[in-house]
Amino acid sequence: MNAIYLSGTGNTKHITELLFSEIGAKGNIVPIESPDVNDALKDDELIISYPTMFSNIPYLVRDFINKYAADWKGKKIFLITTMGLFAGDGTGCAARLLKKYGAEITGGLQIVMPDSIGDCKALKKSHEQNKEIIRKADARIIEAAGQMKTGNNPREGLSFWAHLAGLFGQRLWFYNKTTGYTDKLKIDPAKCVGCGLCAKNCPTNNIVIKDGKATASGQCTMCYRCVDFCPKQAITLLGKKLYEQPCYEKNAK
Repeated sequence: MNAIYLSGTGNTKHITELLFSEIGAKGNIVPIESPDVNDALKDDELIISYPTMFSNIPYLVRDFINKYAADWKGKKIFLITTMGLFAGDGTGCAARLLKKYGAEITGGLQIVMPDSIGDCKALKKSHEQNKEIIRKADARIIEAAGQMKTGNNPREGLSFWAHLAGLFGQRLWFYNKTTGYTDKLKIDPAKCVGCGLCAKNCPTNNIVIKDGKATASGQCTMCYRCVDFCPKQAITLLGKKLYEQPCYEKNAK
């Protein structure tokens, strides 16, 4: 078994690594943007994990599934999504697309983690609250791993009712935000020092350094990696002001 994940600020990476370890899987854990993903896809059994965005899958993940359409037939895939508040059928969105290409979905997990959207004040929680969220998430992963070892895989987000919850709870209202990549990423040239950290870590190569400043095009998948790791707090996406730069390592301390 191999695992392929998209992680903006480390939440999904952590959850994937923990589950992989707890079920005793032998294989590789690979970020979706890595060149090694081609080798990871050769395994017939996979974990695919990603953060849920507006009860939908990030467009990069949808793009990835479509790109490798010919490779999914006959593969057994377990899906994991992480969420800040609500996922609905976050796993179901990818499951339906993968099944279209002939994959077998073996189960799904939807795990609440600290929110990674640092430019929305309403979503902010205290450090202690975030630590408690992580503690509960870890406990759920360990519990799920125990289920999986007995062949009783969780199937969260894969039911018809979960589909309705995701569709009417969020996806219809924010559909335009998830139908493609976005060009809404904002970089303040007065704050940017051209360090290149954002460009280096962007999973879609959306950011480049030009004339000593970072500039973005329209290929942002809203993972928030650049926003939450910029040393000068020069980048925002959904909001206009940065209130926090959350990441798994910071919240877990």
